[in-house]
Amino acid sequence: MNGKRIRRRLGLQKAWAKAFLLAAFVLSLLLAAGPGAAGAPRVLEIHFIDVGQGDATLFLGPDFVMLVDAGRHDRNDVVPYLQSAGVERIDLLVGTHPHSDHIGQFPRVLRSFPVVDVWLSGDVHTTRNFEETIDAILESGAGYHEPRAGEVFQLGSARIEVVHPAEVTGDFNNGSIAMRVVYGDVTILLTGDAEAPAELEMIARGHDLSADILHVGHHGSRTSTSDAFLAAVRPRVAIYSAGEGNSYGHPHAETLERLLQHGVTVYGTDVHGTIKVVTDGTTYRVTVEREDRGPVALASALAGGKCLPGQVNVNTASAEELAKIVHIGEVRAQELIARRPYHSLDDLLRIPGIGQGRLGDIKKQGLACVEMP
Repeated sequence: MNGKRIRRRLGLQKAWAKAFLLAAFVLSLLLAAGPGAAGAPRVLEIHFIDVGQGDATLFLGPDFVMLVDAGRHDRNDVVPYLQSAGVERIDLLVGTHPHSDHIGQFPRVLRSFPVVDVWLSGDVHTTRNFEETIDAILESGAGYHEPRAGEVFQLGSARIEVVHPAEVTGDFNNGSIAMRVVYGDVTILLTGDAEAPAELEMIARGHDLSADILHVGHHGSRTSTSDAFLAAVRPRVAIYSAGEGNSYGHPHAETLERLLQHGVTVYGTDVHGTIKVVTDGTTYRVTVEREDRGPVALASALAGGKCLPGQVNVNTASAEELAKIVHIGEVRAQELIARRPYHSLDDLLRIPGIGQGRLGDIKKQGLACVEMP
């Protein structure tokens, strides 16, 4: 399907997008005014769903439902999760950008729930998953919009401030939809896979980027979450979405270290499973699916933050010390020394004979660490 044709077909529905959102807002007010509403707690639940190496974030409000991204194309876990959470319809479905680890399950979502409105970034991909997503949007009859920086929308009791992109550039990651969700006095910032260049654009345009909670860009990649961006956002909590043991090495040690240096409390789906934030608009609390995995601060130390007492720093340790690390031994210790420095334990994959399996054993042993001299 030709990209211009897609844009033209979807363009027929764009004029209805704001009308759909307004209708949803009015309906939500009517529902909120119904019997029993006055005594009901008006809380927002934000579910950072563990979908492996992908993104899916559910906003379950008192008068709206929003889903930002919908997991990987090669999994089927988003629809079952939404059903288990009691979702019956979705007011706003947002695909931050057209990569299949973000819009992967859009077709299933659109065919399983009534969807009022859909946002995409405007970038056109050539993948089958993207084509199926477009077809599913058209079949659903949902409103369609490509939000741009500076736009503000009211969705039920939440305000959505779009802070990126300003235009379509063809750079899928840096063209990600980024938005600041305001619920009472609590704010959440989501940036998709936006990287440092996009972050600098957001800052340069003068957007208010301050947020209590930051959904870390690009699964915790070192290409995102720059110092300048963190200084502008000033988050108290950061949450990244990444698959346990993923081949990209996400989250990268440099990103975790930057977050920790800025005094941010960090949670990750690879460590904690699904992470929930519950807020009444004044305060918030974070709960995690897996409490026994330890804090991400420790994960940072193991991956490349600071070495703990008794650990072996692969950047400075002697061959004798390195030989104590599982799968290293005397011969590989010399190879390891010759290939220094290392920025994370994932860099040990450069050593001949160390693959993902052995790297996993090294991490599980917990003896090796990476700290720059």
